[in-house]
Amino acid sequence: MTTPPDADSRLRVGFVPGVTLTKWTTIWRERYRSVPLEVVEVAQHDQRRVLDDGEVDLCFVRQPIEVEGLHLIPLYEEAPVVWVSKEHPIAAFDEVTMADLADETVLTEADASGINQVAIEIAVLRVPMSIARTHSRRDLTYRPVTDADPTRIGLAWRAENPHPLTDEFIGVVRGRTAQSSRTQQERARVAKPVKTEPNRRAGHGRPRRR
Repeated sequence: MTTPPDADSRLRVGFVPGVTLTKWTTIWRERYRSVPLEVVEVAQHDQRRVLDDGEVDLCFVRQPIEVEGLHLIPLYEEAPVVWVSKEHPIAAFDEVTMADLADETVLTEADASGINQVAIEIAVLRVPMSIARTHSRRDLTYRPVTDADPTRIGLAWRAENPHPLTDEFIGVVRGRTAQSSRTQQERARVAKPVKTEPNRRAGHGRPRRR
């Protein structure tokens, strides 16, 4: 049986709505079993605060974000969509442009209030496709906005006093394999030794008398 890791050896990772971490968390838990990984969803308006307050060690953030005092790795772009009621005229199109939304009340915050306004056709939501998919509803649908700027997801962490295993998590996200020398060295560093009791069965550990 392995020795339980120290409580302060855990790694805490935040993510904004729409980000899917399953692949990365699975790889981490397979490679670094002695380091618990805690993941928590954070509202986009809180993404900088949870880093500043030390509530998470790293965070998958949606740009723009104030980067002073942070390190930020760009990861990927998100396609923009307009999220509407299935009864809304926009639902009849395969895709739309920003000009098509000129006469609409366009919201960008997919909170309960905004989604409710969309459902009763008071407004439409312009959000990343990942959010519309994550919070899909039977009464709502979404259409690509062909000329809207994409949003960008990145991985951010504090520039000062980062978690000791920050580089290892970055390696997982970037696709570093388990066979890389850097990964193997880190796995050896965080591995907890197994303590065993000496074998005290009769006839072991003591010379026989003649």
